[in-house]
Amino acid sequence: MRTERLAAAGFSVLVALVPVSVHADTIWEVENARANARAGGPVSAFDAELLDRWGCLSGSRSAYCKRIRHGANSGGYRAKRRRRR
Repeated sequence: MRTERLAAAGFSVLVALVPVSVHADTIWEVENARANARAGGPVSAFDAELLDRWGCLSGSRSAYCKRIRHGANSGGYRAKRRRRR
């Protein structure tokens, strides 16, 4: 009886952790998006989203990465500096 409860508890922990790991961005996906950017640009909207979130590498000369660097995809928000009186 005790081993059955332990097995059930272990199984429920594994089931609870599965959805979290499925939706996470892996380093392989991010590096794949960066490699696509170095080759000329993001291939898909998912690659573009990953590049927006995690950024391009410094050596990327893609037009998309240049737009990200200069803030064109930032949603229009620009922090303004307060002037002192």
